[in-house]
Parts: sequence; C-alpha cells; structure tokens
Amino acid sequence: MTSNTIQWGVFVALTLAMGLATWWQVRRMGGRSSDSNSEYFLAGRNLSWPFVAGSITLTNLSTDQLVGMNGNQMLLLAWWELAAVAGLVMLALVFLPIYYRNNCTTTTELLERKYGSKGLRATVSTLFLLGNVFIYLPIMAYTGALFLKTMFESGPPLIVMAGGIAAVGAAYTILGGLRAVAVYDTLSGVGVLGMAAAVTILALAAIGFDFSGIPTERLSMVGGPDSPIPWPTLLTGMIFIQMFYWSTNQTITQRAMASPNLREGQKGVFAAVAIRILFVPAIVVIPGVCAYKLFGDLGDATYGRVVAEVMPSWLSGAFAAFMAAAVLTSYTSVLNSSVTLYVCDLHEPYIAPKPDVKRLNTVISLAFMALSIALVPVYSGAASIINLVQQLNGLLSMPILSAFILGLAFRNVDARAAMTAVVFGVGLYAVFTFVWTPIHYIHLMLVTLIACLGVGLAVNRWVFGKSASLGLALGGKPIPAAVP
Repeated sequence: MTSNTIQWGVFVALTLAMGLATWWQVRRMGGRSSDSNSEYFLAGRNLSWPFVAGSITLTNLSTDQLVGMNGNQMLLLAWWELAAVAGLVMLALVFLPIYYRNNCTTTTELLERKYGSKGLRATVSTLFLLGNVFIYLPIMAYTGALFLKTMFESGPPLIVMAGGIAAVGAAYTILGGLRAVAVYDTLSGVGVLGMAAAVTILALAAIGFDFSGIPTERLSMVGGPDSPIPWPTLLTGMIFIQMFYWSTNQTITQRAMASPNLREGQKGVFAAVAIRILFVPAIVVIPGVCAYKLFGDLGDATYGRVVAEVMPSWLSGAFAAFMAAAVLTSYTSVLNSSVTLYVCDLHEPYIAPKPDVKRLNTVISLAFMALSIALVPVYSGAASIINLVQQLNGLLSMPILSAFILGLAFRNVDARAAMTAVVFGVGLYAVFTFVWTPIHYIHLMLVTLIACLGVGLAVNRWVFGKSASLGLALGGKPIPAAVP
C-alpha cells in the first residue's frame, strides 16, 4: 500500500468519524427550541461554555491562519493572534453584556434598537454579507483546498477540492444549524490544536531547534517600516481591527450569544482567551519559519509542504482530516452567520415576516455556497492570502465599527448620520486601497475610523440639526426597542 493511499484512507476515515460523533452529540443534547430562529441561529440558546470556547476558537483558526500566516514565514505575524486577546476581553466584558441585556440574535439588531432604524440595521448587515460571501467564504474554500493539494501532492483539481469543502460545510449548516456547527467545532478542535502543536514541535526538531541562518527580520517581533506589521501599527489600527472582529462581527459573537445566560457565555469567551494564549501564536508562525530554513521561501504553499515533510504518512493523513475539519468549521460558521443576517435583518423585515426558516436556510445556504465556489479562482493568484484578507477587511470593518461607536458612545445621533458615515467610510478606504495608499493599511484603518466618526457627528449636527453628547450605553437597562 502506497503512502499516499494510507494518507487518503486515514483522512477519509477520520472525517467520517468526526461527522458521526457530531451527529451523536447533537442528538444527545436534545432540547430543540420551538423557535426556529433560536434553534437554527442560536442553537436554542443552549451552548455550554466548552462549546462556546471551542466554536469561537475553531471559527477563527482555519487554513487562512495556519496556511496564510505560516506562508509569510516570519514570527512577526503572531501579533495578529496576540492582539486578538484584547478583542476577546472586550467582547466578554463590554459588548456581550449589552447583547444579552437586549436579547439580540444579531449584532446589527443592537443598532436598530439604539438608532430606531431598521434601514441602518439592513445596511450594516448587507456589508457584513458582502464581506462574508465575497471574501471569507471563497478564501476559506481556496486555502483549505490549497493545503490538501500541497500536502497530498495528488488528487482532483483545486477547484474541485474547494467545491467539496464548500458542499460539506453547507450540509452541516443546512442539516444542523448552529448547534451542529458548534459541536463539530469543539470535537474537531482538540485534534486540530493537538496536531498543529505536533507539527510545530516536529518542525523545530527538523531544524535541530537551531534558528541560525534564518534572516534576522524573519525572527524579529518588532516590525520595520516595510514589514507586514510595522510596530507603530500595534498602537493605532490594530486594536480597532480586533474590536471589530471579536466584538461586532456576527460570525464570532453569535457563538457567545448562544449560551443560556451571560455568565456561561463569558466563561466560554475567557476559555477561548486561554486557548489562544497557550497555543495559537506558536502554531501559526513557527512552522513557517522552520520551513524557510528547510526549503526557502515557499509562500502560501509552506504549511502543506512542512507537514508532508515532517509527519509520517499515517499521521499526516490524520492531520489532513483535522485541517479539513478546521476549514469546515470556519466555513460553516461564516455560512451560518451569513444566513442568520440575511433571514433576521433582510428577509423577515422586508420580504416575509414569518418565513419557513428551515426551507429558507437551505435555499440561502446553497446560493451562498455556489457563489463562494465561483469566486475561488479570484484568490488563487494572491501573493499572501492573510495580508490580502486583512487589507480587504478595512473596506467594511472600520465603517461598520463607526456605527457601533457612534451609537454606544454618543447620545442623540441620527441613524441617517451614522449611515452616511458608514457609506463614506467604505468609499474612503476603497480609495486608500485601490487608488492612493500614503501609509500602511493598518494605520489607514484608524484614519478611516476617525474620519467616519467625524463625518457622522458633523452630518448629525449640520444636516440633521442634532447635537450629540458623550454618553456610554453600557448601563444596566436595555436599549429601548425601535419604533415601528
């Protein structure tokens, strides 16, 4: 039996085993909610803290991190994961209490309650959907297929592999909703983290734990002006990128909002913080640096190559299964949150107030899946997938974050002023990205956020005649519901 056959055999067997284990655990949990929205989109509000922690961790940790960050082959990229700790703490202590007090299903629901505008809610939700469908879903399918293709060195074409990943991910979302997604995240998470740690140790052993001969800039945690993360950016845009991603992004917060109470959700978030500190920074950069010494500059093919090199065939097949699981969990999480946003923020308010959620979930999941597969070739030529992702994020992240800050940090802000700020911010960052880039894109994210806040407050005062005042909406009372 060839080593490649062993790899594929172990891969298929473990993938099926994790699927069966997820089905068994979901049935064992029982207690399905009679509320279709709650069941499909918040797991019946019944996720205990281990499932919250596991789902948050695996939703974020996928091939765009393991493949993309290791593909840079420098330690500096670990700052993305270290800074994420601050974003998770903000979610647990600041944003999550607000979401629970207001009984939110989506983060954008909070905007409607604050501003009394379903139009603003729909606008922000649409931006989230554009990012999910046109950026995150195709990139996750692409990087997952690239990893498997690089590691196995054979198999179907990349687009076929990407289509398979997307189809299986859609099946989890359609058949089980968030409950199945969270369970699969957690069950596979143990294997993903364990295998990624093993790859890190084996890669270090392959170079004799000796970093000599590797250029200094690849080992430094202090980024220079031309590096992917110049050190001053840690003090400017980085913190707001983390605030957006971990505290207002539906894909992440949806897991934390699916617990029976605030305390259980917070426990899950803090457990995710511990996992991130102990495991994630090392596994997303050290194998790539080791690979530079072993093979030279390989770009986004680095991680698959190092895994194939340092692991025995049977173990690399197991790792491929867990990596496929990581891709699937991230893909299903983004897909599930996208359907949530569409149904709750767009379909129910504007098309049909009481749809058949099960049928709608199926139709929209399949539509988003097909579109993501069609977009995979768009990203196949990227020089660095992780840097491209972070740069494209700015088109949506800072404008959306400005709406949350204007609503939660100020009183008497008109929804139309916030919407103007959001639209302005998208256009401004598009200019910075595609026309004129005077400084590093992370700095430009802070510039965009400040400009959005300034435009929102100016329009609020001079166009709509309202004077905003500072007043944090962080107290104990829920924000009043929007006026119909």
